[in-house]
Amino acid sequence: MREPKAEQATHELQRKLSNRHLQLIAIGGAIGTGLFMGSGKTISLAGPSILLIYMIIGGMFFFLMRALGEILLSNLHYKSFIDMAHDLIGPAAGYYIGWSYWLGWVLVGIADLAAIINYLNFWLPPDMAFTPIGQALISAGCVLFVLGLNLLTVKLFGEIEFWFALIKILAILGLIVIGGFMVFSHFQAPQGSVASFSNVWANGGMFPKGTSGFLAGFQIALFAFVGVELIGTMAAEAKDPEKNLPKAVNAIPTRIILFYVLALFIVMSVTPWNQIPADQSPFVSLFLHAGIPVSAIIMNLVVLSSVMSSMNSGVFSTSRMLFGLSRDGQAPKGLGELSSRAVPAKGLLFSCIFIMAGAALQYFVPNTVEAFTLASSLCVILFISIWGLIMVCYLRYRKLRPELHAQSKFKMPGGVWMSYVVLIFLFFTLVILSLEPDTLRALIISPVWLIILATTYRVLYLPRVKKRMLRQQLDS
Repeated sequence: MREPKAEQATHELQRKLSNRHLQLIAIGGAIGTGLFMGSGKTISLAGPSILLIYMIIGGMFFFLMRALGEILLSNLHYKSFIDMAHDLIGPAAGYYIGWSYWLGWVLVGIADLAAIINYLNFWLPPDMAFTPIGQALISAGCVLFVLGLNLLTVKLFGEIEFWFALIKILAILGLIVIGGFMVFSHFQAPQGSVASFSNVWANGGMFPKGTSGFLAGFQIALFAFVGVELIGTMAAEAKDPEKNLPKAVNAIPTRIILFYVLALFIVMSVTPWNQIPADQSPFVSLFLHAGIPVSAIIMNLVVLSSVMSSMNSGVFSTSRMLFGLSRDGQAPKGLGELSSRAVPAKGLLFSCIFIMAGAALQYFVPNTVEAFTLASSLCVILFISIWGLIMVCYLRYRKLRPELHAQSKFKMPGGVWMSYVVLIFLFFTLVILSLEPDTLRALIISPVWLIILATTYRVLYLPRVKKRMLRQQLDS
């Protein structure tokens, strides 16, 4: 594994993300578009059992992140999980995880564009809507804005994400406080419903849609967790990772309970779950249902900033994946070049061109919820495979590097047997995706990506490796 160069060298990523940045980016990664927009559809599918869904997924992700954290801290030369997979499983795994993570975040960007259009519709009169061309132009403008932010220094990226995450945190805490006040004061909405904790279970119990509804809720709920692993792409740019990475990972359970479970419990207490629109953010609909339009406007601005934050993180992470792939010869050499500001500018441009294709999707699929579901479903399938490979990396690490595990100060609880539990859970979620027509369509399409990767690996990457090995033999 390559030794890291001096921090001042502009041909290497620089450790500019402080503990403050890392903590807030980690929290921001756990509060994404899937929570703000996708939870409306999840509630319509699963009802109050969404709370249990989030607790189950959150528990699994805590162990996954502990496994990832232990591996990254065992070898600080790992820049991201590309290096990790390449070293522990093989070059094919590094190639797959790097390009799949890149495509996954491109799809997140496309889903975010659909969410932005959906949120902006809030400001239009009821009888008006954006034209397909208008949607495409708004999407293109958002991509260019995020590209501009990322072309600046990584420290500025960390600063922007810090404030984006802080807005999301304060908004959710504010919603919990205001919603709690409504419940305790028995607030009555204009429609006649009274805020009460009993609203959560009063309309058909915790499982009103039965087992099928409960299982169907996992797909969109999983999309809400995309980005939790974002810390793994920042290993090369975090200051003092031995101290700061464990802090960020260990706080995950608290975040899930506070930002997902408690926030949605309050939402469903104020607005009965069967009155929450599937195509609207439940955080906005809570205030609209309560007849407080000013608060709904403020919350809509918050969820818009949340989507921009998600896209900002996605563009950041895709460019870092391309940087790692390029340095290992698995992507064009130019994508590994850094600008004078020490950011992979060509990688950023490459990713944004593909996310810009999402602007075209807005033209061909003007139904924003349909576009969001298609992009998020494909994204979840890719991320399930990536999360699964992270767990396989952990199992390989335990087998190949037992001495590093023995020395680790940040061991994964449960170790090997818990890794198998997480892998079984991830396989179970893939089975669930086959039960719903819209997610089944995405599952059927997904093997096309495997064929593309297998072909490019054999045609483009392997010949390059053979040439390199031949050159090394001639030199020796």
